[in-house]
Amino acid sequence: MLQRLLLIIGTIFISGCSHTTVHLDTVSSVDLNRYAGKWYEIARYENTFERGCVGATADYTSLDGSIDVTNRCYDSLGKMTGEAKGSAKVVPESANSKLKVSFFWPFYGDYWVIKLADDYRYSVVGDPSRKYLWILARTPKLNESDRQAILTELPKFGYDADKLYWTSYSGLTKE
Repeated sequence: MLQRLLLIIGTIFISGCSHTTVHLDTVSSVDLNRYAGKWYEIARYENTFERGCVGATADYTSLDGSIDVTNRCYDSLGKMTGEAKGSAKVVPESANSKLKVSFFWPFYGDYWVIKLADDYRYSVVGDPSRKYLWILARTPKLNESDRQAILTELPKFGYDADKLYWTSYSGLTKE
C-alpha cells in the first residue's frame, strides 16, 4: 500500500512539474451534481498508479465548490487492493469540464472531460499531454453502440484506441 501511495505521489509530482498546456477540446459544460456518484472504469491508458488493477471504480461527491474523490482498485478475484482519496477543484472559466485532482496536496493532475453522454451514462476523461485516458460508465459494462462511438472519436482528440487497457469485471464481487 505504501509503494502504491508513493507511486501516486511521484506520478502527480512529475506530471505537475512537467505540465505543458496542449490544446484538447472538452465538453461545453458538466453538471457536477449529475456527474457525482459511482463510475466504473471501462478502459484506460495504462499508468503506474493502477498497475495490477483489473477493475477500478471512482466515487465522486459534489461539494460546494469542490469534489471528494475515492478511487478503488480490484484484483482478478474481486478483492479491493487499493484505495485513494482525494479532491478535485474546477478550473475557472471551464464550465466544470476541466478539473484539477489531487491525492496529495499540493500536487494536482488534469482531469478533463472530453466526451460525455447527454444522460451521463458514460464519460471520457483525458489530459492535455494525452498521457492519461479513462473511459468511465455508470455500469460495469458499456453498450456496444456507445463503445463504438467513443472509439471512433478518440483519434479526433489525439488518442490511440490501440493503447487502451480494457477493464474486466467478470471476477468482481459486489461491494
